[in-house]
This record gives sequence, structure tokens and C-alpha cells, in this order.
Amino acid sequence: MTAPLVTRVASADAAAIADAVRQLAAGGLVAFPTETVYGLGADATNGEAVARLYAAKGRPAFNPLIAHVADVAAARALARFNADATRLAQALWPGPLTLVLPKGAGCAVAELATAGLDTIAVRVPDHAVAQKILAGFARPVVAPSANRSGDVSPTTAAHVLADLGGRIDLIIDGGATPVGVESTIIACLGEPMLLRPGGVPRQAIERALGRRLADPPAGFAAADDAPLAPGMLASHYAPRTPLRLEARRVESGEALLAFGPTLAQGAEKAASVQNLSERGDLIEAAANLFSHLRALDGAGANTIAVMPIPRDNLGEAINDRLARAARPH
Repeated sequence: MTAPLVTRVASADAAAIADAVRQLAAGGLVAFPTETVYGLGADATNGEAVARLYAAKGRPAFNPLIAHVADVAAARALARFNADATRLAQALWPGPLTLVLPKGAGCAVAELATAGLDTIAVRVPDHAVAQKILAGFARPVVAPSANRSGDVSPTTAAHVLADLGGRIDLIIDGGATPVGVESTIIACLGEPMLLRPGGVPRQAIERALGRRLADPPAGFAAADDAPLAPGMLASHYAPRTPLRLEARRVESGEALLAFGPTLAQGAEKAASVQNLSERGDLIEAAANLFSHLRALDGAGANTIAVMPIPRDNLGEAINDRLARAARPH
């Protein structure tokens, strides 16, 4: 039996960045902050490193990974960009947007990382720490959320350590992540299609395109077999405590995930209460979503009651994560 690793945690200074680059080059696993959530990084061109990442997360091998790169030029070395993809990259990168594109002829990303697909998911993150690591490493880095597969995504270094301590080499602590939900995923394989709502609202993408996004066919996003893009398993982002959505009152033994200034009826008897945003701000709610779910998951309640949350702008991504978390798992 392999002995557990000693996972080191380091503040995001120049020495830690250099250490992260060395670890990646040696096939190691490094967690680091992006603007969305903490990612678990591995050399995307190293199949053994990618396999180690899957093992550390317990991630299904058919669920593809996003290749993170420092700039558009590095993305073009991996994928073929059509006019729509070019327009989105110019308008919204760096940022919480992932593009699913046809693989380029010279794509160096390991086949395991793309789950055998002829497409690749790629993005340019908008976070100083991530940018320094990617620029220093100068190769694509796969970086799914730094947690056990299916668990609540991490927005602090402490979340990563709680989930993956002893399973990865290094955690770079860059503070809490500002966006708090994963990237929006758009397939540019024809008419641009929204595969996963996320940190860039649909409206911003449609402004950049100059037209409406297509939605996937019915049942497409709920498939549990060979998803086209990361984050599309039907049961995902799931705490161990069952969720009850659209709750307007709190029942005995429940914890409450609240939203807005007015709490659900019976909130005073809740086992624990976490409010995504007392002022009803969807940006604040997105940033708090995973950390609040984690806190409530440890409250000992039999269910987490979730108050209704608007579905406009970032509310679409928040409701998508909650729906996935509420699925049986």
C-alpha cells in the first residue's frame, strides 16, 4: 500500500510559484486558486500525471478535464478556433469561460485528459497566481476543482486540505476565490451551445456573439455516460446531506441555505443557517455557495433546505449547481 503524501501548504509568493512549477514538471499535483474555485493542477501533456490526478480525486475517467493555459496563443496551439470561438476569446479571456473546440493537429494534451474525445476544453484563467504558474510552466495544465470527485468545490486552501490532504503534493494558498462557481462552458463545434452555466453569465456571452446561444438537446446535460465537457455528470457538486430545493419553510431537523434579507418560515428552529447573500446579491451568493454548503453539510442536519434563488445572470449557474447537488448519489 502506498504511503500517504505529506501535503505542503504555501503562501503564494515567488518561491511557492517556483515550487509549484517544479512539482508540475516532475509529474506532481498542485492545487492553486483561480478566479472561480481552487483547481487541482497536473501537467496536461503527462498521461501518468493525469492518471494520478484522476486517482486523487476519485474522478470518473470518462469525465474530461479542462486544459488551462496562460493566453490565447497557447490555446491556439491545442485547438482549432472558428470565428465564434475567436470572438469569445477576444472578448472574455482571461476569465471564467471554457471553450470546447476541435483538437488541433499538434495538440500535446494527453488522451486521458480529453477522455478519448476529438474535442478539447480550454480556458485562460483570470487570477494572478494561476497566471504566474501557467506562465512559468509554459505547458497546458489540467485543473479540475481541487476536491474529491462529486463533493462540494473548494473556494479556500483550507477546503482543499480537508478534501485532499495526503493525496496531493502542494497547495498554493492565494486566499478565497472571488467568483466561487466554475467556469461557463460553451461548445464552439457549430452553432455555439451552452453546456454548463458558470462564472460568465449567458447575457455577456450573447453580447459578445451578437446573437443568442443554443441550448443542448433535452436530456443532454443530464447524461451520466461520456459527457462532452467537464462538470456535466447529473449528480455532481454534492454534499452528503440531502438537499430540498425551493424551500419556503424549514422543517424539524433541517439546516437552511438562505438567500436574501427575509428568511424562510421556521428558520429559528433550523439546525444551522447560512445565508448566501443577506442583501440578495447573486455575485456574493455565487462566491459563498460552496463554502456555505460545506458548512451546512457538517451541521448534523437530516436535510438542507434551500430557499428559492433567482435564475437570472449568475443565478442560472447557482441553480444548476444546486440541482446537480440535489440528485441522488
